Amino acid sequence: MTVTDTTMQLETLETRPDATAPRPTGLHRAPSTRFRQAAPWKRGLILASLALLLGLLMMLHAQFPNRIGNLGSLLETFLPWFGLFIPVLLAGALWRRSASAMLALLLPVAVWLSLFGGLLTDKSHAGGDVTVASHNVGAANSDPSGTARKLIASGAHVLALQEITEQARSTYEKELAKAYPYHTVQNTVGLWSKLPLSNTKPVDTMIDYGPLASTKSDEDKMASTRALRTTVATSKGPLAVYVAHLGSVRVNPRGGFSTGHRDRGVQALGKAIATERNPRTVLLGDLNGTTTDRAFKALTSQMRSTQTTAGDGFGFTWPAKFPIARIDQILVKGVAPTSSWVLPTTGSDHLPVAAAIKW
Repeated sequence: MTVTDTTMQLETLETRPDATAPRPTGLHRAPSTRFRQAAPWKRGLILASLALLLGLLMMLHAQFPNRIGNLGSLLETFLPWFGLFIPVLLAGALWRRSASAMLALLLPVAVWLSLFGGLLTDKSHAGGDVTVASHNVGAANSDPSGTARKLIASGAHVLALQEITEQARSTYEKELAKAYPYHTVQNTVGLWSKLPLSNTKPVDTMIDYGPLASTKSDEDKMASTRALRTTVATSKGPLAVYVAHLGSVRVNPRGGFSTGHRDRGVQALGKAIATERNPRTVLLGDLNGTTTDRAFKALTSQMRSTQTTAGDGFGFTWPAKFPIARIDQILVKGVAPTSSWVLPTTGSDHLPVAAAIKW
């Protein structure tokens, strides 16, 4: 062998792949493939956890205690708005291309729809024997005359007003007199009607409570009450109507979500309606709370919300400029609501509500 042949053989060995080196095989490439296949499930685990937490929060809302700052009531008051977190989490899941987050989102979607999906459809029907309306006219309302005219335009047979001030009372009485020949006012709540009224009396909502309350006479207590009961004579027979303005809810850093006055009023109203002899009963008023709040069980266990039964949408009423909660309620027992709706804005910070009922 010549020197030239030896050199060529060495060059060939240097450029040829090492025959002894392990070649990549399918067995060695598999881990890489499996990783690519599992990546969508491994991405977005935090988003998936948040979605599951959101679903459990809505599903188990009744388990949250009220012992600390009425946390449970606060949660239930704004429970519908928790649905806004769903599209946010969905956007994050799509951005991260996370299959696990997408799957986890099924829980909050299912829970929210089971709680509020029925409110997304129009359940109203034509007809009705009597139309009722309710409005917290607002103590700071600078246009009571305009408010009265708008309420007359609703065509309601029975109209309940709350938060009537001494200064505005005469204005409402004057403006509503022609359309509503019958009316009664108890402290800051009143009822105007196209139909005759009878058996009107104040209802004690336990605004006066505690050691000092025992020193007051019943007359003094009733002077500060914010609820009444009356009978409306309809062509179908007598209808018991309650009008109420329950205590305000307070939110502060130390006390949390304070609902003591309101909750006592709920219990008092619940007892009054439970002992009501007329089987056909309507409750109209600013209850300062939503029907999803557990504190209203004394009422919701025996009465139905017209908005839930025969409305279209959530029917939010407060604050008027950007409503976030329905705290102005029409609850019924012994009659069937055919439709329920929110009336146009007035000079108040609340929106009026109306409903048609039949029996």
